[in-house]
Amino acid sequence: MSAPATESAPQTERDQEVSASAAQARRFGKARVARSAALLEDYAELIADLLACGGEARPTDIARRLGVSHATAIKTIGRLKREGLATSLPYRGVFLTAAGEALANKVRSRHRLVVAVLTAIGVPREAAEQDAEGIEHHISPATLKAFAAFLKGR
Repeated sequence: MSAPATESAPQTERDQEVSASAAQARRFGKARVARSAALLEDYAELIADLLACGGEARPTDIARRLGVSHATAIKTIGRLKREGLATSLPYRGVFLTAAGEALANKVRSRHRLVVAVLTAIGVPREAAEQDAEGIEHHISPATLKAFAAFLKGR
C-alpha cells in the first residue's frame, strides 16, 4: 500500500509559478480598481473644496482646475451622480451627497497623512504635495495605519 498524500506536500515549480501569477494578477487588479476610484476621489475632493471656498462647483471650474475638457468633466460628474456621490441643479453647479462628502473627507485625510509622512522624512513640501496626489489613491489601509503610527511615534 502506498502512503497517504500529505496536505503539506512541497509545491512543484509549476505550482509556485501559478501561485506567483495569481498574486501578480491580484496586485494588478487592485491597481486598476484604485485608478478607477482615484478619478472619482479627485472630483469629490475638488468639488468639496470649491463648495467650501466659493459656495459653488460649476463643471467649467472643475474642468479648469483638473486640466480636463468640459466634456470630460461633465462625463465624470455624471458618473459621480450615478454612483450616488453628487447631485446637480440646472445653472447651479454640482453638490456632493452625504456619501460624496464622506468620500471627499476620507481622501483629504489620506492626503494629509501621506504629505505629513513625506515631509517628515525630508521630502520638500511641494514635492510631497505632488507625490501625495498619486499615493493617496493607491495606499493600503495597513500602510496608512503604519504611517499614522510612525508619525505618532516621532
